[in-house]
Amino acid sequence: MSTLVIVESPTKARTIRNFLPSTYRVEASMGHVRDLPSSAEEIPEAVKGEKWAQLGVNVEADFEPLYVIPKDKKKIVKELKDALKDATELILATDEDREGESISWHLLQILKPKVPIKRMVFHEITREAIRDALTHCRDIDNRVVQAQETRRILDRLVGYTLSPLLWKKIAWGLSAGRVQSVAVRLLVRRERERRAFRQGSYWDLKALLEKGKISFDAKLVTVGKVKVANGSDFDENTGQIISGRRVLLLNEEQARALLSRIQNKPWTVTNLEERPVTRKPSPPFTTSTLQQEANRKLRLGARETMRIAQSLYERGFITYMRTDSVHLSEQAIAAARSCVQELYGSEYLSPEPRKYTTKSKGAQEAHEAIRPAGSTFRTPQQTGLDGIDFRLYDLIWKRTVASQMADSRQTHVTVLTQVEDAGFRSSGKRIDFPGFLRAYVEGSDDPNAALEDQEVILPALKVGDKPNCKDLEAVGHETQPPARYTEASLVKMLESEGVGRPSTYASIIGTIVDRGYAKLIANALIPTFTAFAVTTLLETHFPDLVDTGFTSRMEQTLDEIATGEAKWLPYLQKFYTGETGLATQVKEQESQIDAKVARTVVLENITAKVCIGKFGAYLESESEEGLVKASIPQDLTPADLDPEQVEFLLKQKTEGPEKLGLHPETGEPIYVLIGSYGPYVQLGEVSETNKKPKRASLPKGTDKDSVTLDMAVSLLTLPRLLGTHPETGAKVQANLGMYGPYVVHDQGKVGKDYRSIKPPDDVLTIEIDRALEMLAQPKAVRGSSKTATPLKELGAHPESGEPLNVYDGRYGPYVKHGDINASLSKDESVENFTLQRALELLATKEAAGGGKSSSKSKKSTKTAAKSETATEKTAAKKTTAKKTTTGAKKTTTKKAATATATKKKTT
Repeated sequence: MSTLVIVESPTKARTIRNFLPSTYRVEASMGHVRDLPSSAEEIPEAVKGEKWAQLGVNVEADFEPLYVIPKDKKKIVKELKDALKDATELILATDEDREGESISWHLLQILKPKVPIKRMVFHEITREAIRDALTHCRDIDNRVVQAQETRRILDRLVGYTLSPLLWKKIAWGLSAGRVQSVAVRLLVRRERERRAFRQGSYWDLKALLEKGKISFDAKLVTVGKVKVANGSDFDENTGQIISGRRVLLLNEEQARALLSRIQNKPWTVTNLEERPVTRKPSPPFTTSTLQQEANRKLRLGARETMRIAQSLYERGFITYMRTDSVHLSEQAIAAARSCVQELYGSEYLSPEPRKYTTKSKGAQEAHEAIRPAGSTFRTPQQTGLDGIDFRLYDLIWKRTVASQMADSRQTHVTVLTQVEDAGFRSSGKRIDFPGFLRAYVEGSDDPNAALEDQEVILPALKVGDKPNCKDLEAVGHETQPPARYTEASLVKMLESEGVGRPSTYASIIGTIVDRGYAKLIANALIPTFTAFAVTTLLETHFPDLVDTGFTSRMEQTLDEIATGEAKWLPYLQKFYTGETGLATQVKEQESQIDAKVARTVVLENITAKVCIGKFGAYLESESEEGLVKASIPQDLTPADLDPEQVEFLLKQKTEGPEKLGLHPETGEPIYVLIGSYGPYVQLGEVSETNKKPKRASLPKGTDKDSVTLDMAVSLLTLPRLLGTHPETGAKVQANLGMYGPYVVHDQGKVGKDYRSIKPPDDVLTIEIDRALEMLAQPKAVRGSSKTATPLKELGAHPESGEPLNVYDGRYGPYVKHGDINASLSKDESVENFTLQRALELLATKEAAGGGKSSSKSKKSTKTAAKSETATEKTAAKKTTAKKTTTGAKKTTTKKAATATATKKKTT
């Protein structure tokens, strides 16, 4: 007797296999095995002629979905069918969420098993949890499957109906999405607020007072019993004090005059207030709060956070990482409280177990919050994890343990002091008992340091005391525009508005960036001009689809379908084919949308038009010579485009570039210009005989106005030949690239070895000795500040002498030699892996052409990548197979355009 267990990913399969008897065979489906067609070639011949075929949904027959098995999944399906032939029982063990339930249902439809079937669910991958799940199997929940299918169909209808409209009216390759477009609108609205923002300025005084050799700060708050204006008193749209506010607005002259008047005058404490404050710990992590905190603390994007969390889950370190619930099981509460007792002592334990409940209606309470796996929690140091895996586990461990700790007790102290008619305020904070802050402080990685930072100790004061003024200064302030969304704040906003589901936020943000609707710069999501154009069109003609309230109500309906409170078919019919349905709206609005207007972005204070073209945004302005067009640099954002920049770009186009001087050797003029990719210098003019003059980009952070002739001459020498490598005789150069300055050891066909140039080294002055020193250092692992640490060192390769090691990869352990990576088979353990076995695997891989650049390797990596992001399956499938961006030149026949059209998807 044998049992076939099917899970989503190879990593999950490897972990579960360790906890099951030898009669159980565990295989991976590599995510979804069936989906709506992703391209024209996937549409079956029998229905290619149907009008609805490109949608993949038969809107004329009760919205019946057209499911196909993608090419890259046919081999997997065959392997699963073959495995089922030898099984006497089938267990579907995909994740217990809508996506996982859907995968199990699709597997059932494809495999058509004739043996007993069970649906096994668990929230953590530990021996105890897996063995327990085996005894509590259930049937597939068809209501959940129906809700997920409705969601998938709905997303397809929105994307495939609106996206072609955007291609016609704005630019090819754009996409719209049920949640994606709402998220883009949030970014655009914030950027509009930043453009509308008017800066205000104000001054106040800051004093450094002393009592009993303890210094403390005091800030001016009143003059003559009238409140002194601060940033909260300004109207963001005017830069002036809000109408009706009775405050005193000080300018620099008035502030300095006040300073002179009260200088050396006696200070007196007029009031002192102490207020006890109790803080409770935050609940354990949900998907969205984990994404937010990982972004704030670890600077991880939502996608990267979920990738790491998925890996931790599949290796048995944490519980299921896609959950809306803050609930902890009794087992988890006991484990957390045990950690508190052992590590911090009983005084840090909350008097009673803390039980958290989720307020969100759509929360999946069957899941727990994200926590360390098991009935006892391994400390981060006990896991053997390192790098970013360790740091994310550490974050989850601390948050979970802190949730069962005692309250933090603090005393907030406010002291008012008076000097002449000027009133000052000092604020202090005393931590009487740290409680949970001993383990976890939001926004800080070092709780002990954070406790020190949080405490602001004031000296023992009483009314009537006369502290000494050690220093007094006038301080100028300027109000700041609303902050742009970060990934963390956008996730928080989407969740608070009830838009989408936390499990999809990572893929949504990724799609927004991938499709060119936003750029992620310094952790801020900055919308592009294209985002402005698309948002304006949708707001004007399809306002409901970008309204947060409307989208939130859609989510509620989808949740009601999952619980049986709502019917899926009537809802789809009303949404798509009704009198006010989407299909009807698009037909009515298409003829009313002027493509020229849709491609134009209206920005206040800008007289020129901003238009969206094939190659990005550009300016358009009428002049005496006629219509002038000038490209807008890609790094220039809508909020930062001002009249001066517009004038410079247009002037550069009509009058020619700014001349910096003449090259000392060639006598050719050197110009400073701004192009699509930012400022650069150019040697000579563009002419028939010099169609491509030599150019060099300015180093990142260098302003065009600060460029000197000497700097320009030096930049135009790039790439600089520094010399030859003593071991290979190949040239070593220094140059500037997309990601900054670098040195490169160029061995031609053998390959190129790069190292980034970091300050204080400079691309214009670095010499060969320093370059060789940098090239001798191991190349850093991408996304890490250190080189990869091997799981096991095997010894030296007999031919090359290079060390052979086993490393922990994204898809499991592998051995590496040069450009060849060979994965260990699922039955091989790292502990028993030998040098001889490594040589055999590498030889087999090399014989098959398995270097990093081989197409076979790429294909397998692509397939594995899909499995590793199993929870983002729907969104991953919504990524265009062949990306088309507004910056890419496209020439397609009508037939090719039609075929490509079916590839455009949304999230």
